Amino acid sequence: MSDKIIENNQVTIMGEVASEFTFSHEVFGEGFYMVEVLVKRLSNSDDRIPLMISERLIDVTQDYRGEYITVNGQFRSYNKHEEYKNRLVLSVFVREVSFVEEELDGAKTNNIMLDGYICKAPIYRKTPLGREIADLLLAVNRPYGKSDYIPCICWGRNARYASNFEVGEHVQIFGRIQSREYVKKLTETETEKRVAYEVSVSKLECVEE
Repeated sequence: MSDKIIENNQVTIMGEVASEFTFSHEVFGEGFYMVEVLVKRLSNSDDRIPLMISERLIDVTQDYRGEYITVNGQFRSYNKHEEYKNRLVLSVFVREVSFVEEELDGAKTNNIMLDGYICKAPIYRKTPLGREIADLLLAVNRPYGKSDYIPCICWGRNARYASNFEVGEHVQIFGRIQSREYVKKLTETETEKRVAYEVSVSKLECVEE
């Protein structure tokens, strides 16, 4: 696996383990499990971020809830097929994990760098209070011809700048992963509470080819 491909998608997260491990899938006899981590925001609320982690990196039979970990990895996506359509599922694919004594004050607890290509025309809008927002979908290449599709959200000046991007443009993004609850309407009478994940962009720039 080339280092260049790994360098285009880098995540570092520190937070509190908030769930037990649940089995996800197996590849060549190696089991992968999901676990959720609470990561503090500056506003003191939390983002609840899903991690995908190999049983070779950590003892998945243990319950680590309440303990603090630091992980390095990549933000990955896959399409989950649900009743006639696909849903984009995002998680942090963990490459390294270590336990820390406690959450460090002011530490960079949630960092992501992505280097990819705009794969959908940006959606620019304003909130009722006049705040500018732009939604981007970034395709980030992975080895073996695969790509991850990462939703990103820009604010203010970044949103104005991003609104001019064209499909296929090469962009570098720096920011943090955030979680957001929303209600999905399933039928006329049924709704379901879901969580969406996206990258909140603090800095972005075009890459000259």
